[in-house]
Amino acid sequence: MLIPFIIPFIIGIFLAINMGGSGIGPSFSAAYGSGIIRRATVPGLFGLMVFLGAILGGETTAKTVGSGILNPEFMTYTVVSIILLSVAISLLLANLLGIPQSTSQATVMAVVAPAYYFQELNTVKLYTEIIPTWFVAPLVSFLIAYIIGKYIYKPIRKTGITFSKKVNNHPILNILIILSSMYVAFSIGANNVANAVGPISTMAAIELQIQPEHVVHILILSTLIIAPSFAIGASLFGKKILQNTGKEIVLFGKIEAVLIAVISASLMLFVSLFKGIPTSLVQLNVAAIIGIGVAKLGFKNIFSKTSVNKFFVVWLIAPAIAFGLSYGLMYMADVSGLLFYH
Repeated sequence: MLIPFIIPFIIGIFLAINMGGSGIGPSFSAAYGSGIIRRATVPGLFGLMVFLGAILGGETTAKTVGSGILNPEFMTYTVVSIILLSVAISLLLANLLGIPQSTSQATVMAVVAPAYYFQELNTVKLYTEIIPTWFVAPLVSFLIAYIIGKYIYKPIRKTGITFSKKVNNHPILNILIILSSMYVAFSIGANNVANAVGPISTMAAIELQIQPEHVVHILILSTLIIAPSFAIGASLFGKKILQNTGKEIVLFGKIEAVLIAVISASLMLFVSLFKGIPTSLVQLNVAAIIGIGVAKLGFKNIFSKTSVNKFFVVWLIAPAIAFGLSYGLMYMADVSGLLFYH
């Protein structure tokens, strides 16, 4: 009884490590790219804010992942282990390539696979809420960043104020960049931690026959176990991802760094707290980066950069890998007689 119960938690921790590696880019790439924070400082600060975000704002999204896509009765030890392992492997591949990946999209597709297999998919939730949000939110992030960059920031930039050493070296601006990076990490905690906590808490509540009014306690306990592992992943995978997102897309100014962080984190928190939709902060962040970049350099220059093209390719591949792995493992488990549900 104990061993099959522990296995999903172990896989969940492994997944959280990979999510931490993927999440470090969108949270601290702006601060790192602007040169005001050392890489060694990032993992601890990132992990702390992710933990706080998960505890204070992660419940709604966790419920969506845990019971909004697949009937909770099917969230057994085996199914949850398959879901989490499939996501972890797909994210590990992306992290090894140094590409920040959508943990939420990979997780949703890994949950969709058993939902299709059991013919228990909540199509309304998936097709009218989750998938549209994946397309609309990054577009909104890009448009807001582009409009601010082109019609507000760029005219101010032409006056030369933003190039002033007095402005750029002001301690208050540096503090704002650090705070905005922490704000992004907090939003990751409010959304992405649910990718592991949601399935695990649903499984635990069902297997332990916990009453609905006490499920929140399982959510909190699962979060306490899973969330700290984000800092480990940030430390292991952070260097390459910070380099890709912070240096190779566009050279950040300090004011731009704050704009990018606030836009992406605010959209993420809105989607998390009010909609409970698992969404990619990586894509919101990179969309804002591209929006600022296009405002500065134009569409042709920014989209000709290799890193940007590589991001789009991996964003398409990783969720597909997660779905394929999850569905294949479901079939293997079924053939082996390991699938059962309540």
